[in-house]
Amino acid sequence: MKALQCVELGGPDKLQINEIEAPEVIPGHVVVDVKSGSINFPDVLMIQGLYQFQPPMPFTPGGESAGIVSEVGEGVSKFKVGDKVFAMTGVGAFAEKILAAEASCMAIPDSMDFDSAAALSMTYGTSLYALKQRANLQPGETLLVLGASGGVGLATIELGKAMGAKVIAAASTQDKIDMCMAHGADEGFIYPSGDLDRDQQKELSNKIKELTGGLGANVVYDPVGDSYSEPCLRATAWEGRYLVIGFAAGQIPKIPLNITLLKGCQIVGVFWGAWVGQFPDENKKNFDELFSLHAAGKINPEVSQKYSLADSADAFTHLANRKAKGKVIINM
Repeated sequence: MKALQCVELGGPDKLQINEIEAPEVIPGHVVVDVKSGSINFPDVLMIQGLYQFQPPMPFTPGGESAGIVSEVGEGVSKFKVGDKVFAMTGVGAFAEKILAAEASCMAIPDSMDFDSAAALSMTYGTSLYALKQRANLQPGETLLVLGASGGVGLATIELGKAMGAKVIAAASTQDKIDMCMAHGADEGFIYPSGDLDRDQQKELSNKIKELTGGLGANVVYDPVGDSYSEPCLRATAWEGRYLVIGFAAGQIPKIPLNITLLKGCQIVGVFWGAWVGQFPDENKKNFDELFSLHAAGKINPEVSQKYSLADSADAFTHLANRKAKGKVIINM
């Protein structure tokens, strides 16, 4: 079978489409004929050797996929051949077939196609866990979303609105802000790109305070990091919750902890994958909630670009260059 492989750490130009052995089913697992795979920023980091989890080389990147069960291993009770499922495996999605543990798969509801199912799991799973379990977002609170036009950003906007919050979207261009507004954001503003100097950081904080009537944001959702983090933390409300999602801008920021003292606020880490491993039943309840929201039309993954497996390295380049709006899908 054909698969995208990382055989040498580096940029997307190092990726190869290779013929590899198809997976053989083993107990407790299923083989899925992949229809769609979704690329996320951790995939871009992983092929460079920059992610906290690194599989042995060579490996097939891609943490989430959707397709049809073609083989069922001994002991599997939830699925049968022909079932439509999405799989959250960490790696292996960008191939014609994938071996997935039964526990890593969920049935695709009738309201979703393969692209939407592949685009849903990591972004909406992360964002609902962040807003619900980590931030305890309440109706009427203000939610600030950085990097708001990306996959997790748009998911957070939709979920924040579904949970009754006022949502402020921050992104780098007007067309990205327009997309955020189309997904339900109440306010939106453009922030400067690149490494922010002190004046730009102060301007960012002041803009957030202006849009929140001087009170600051109750919850900040930050997948960007770098020089954006401190000014946004300074613009949190009293007892605000600052959600650490990732560091797409590059550097891991060093935060002056006196800010948390002065604001009585919390800096809250969000590691959805680790939580899923420890609390699978709670994660299942979250996904049942996501399926209900999707069926009701309150959330809908934005698939902005699609690539073939043959062109999948271009999908990595597109995401690495921060040109993606919504989710990028690779079709098999």
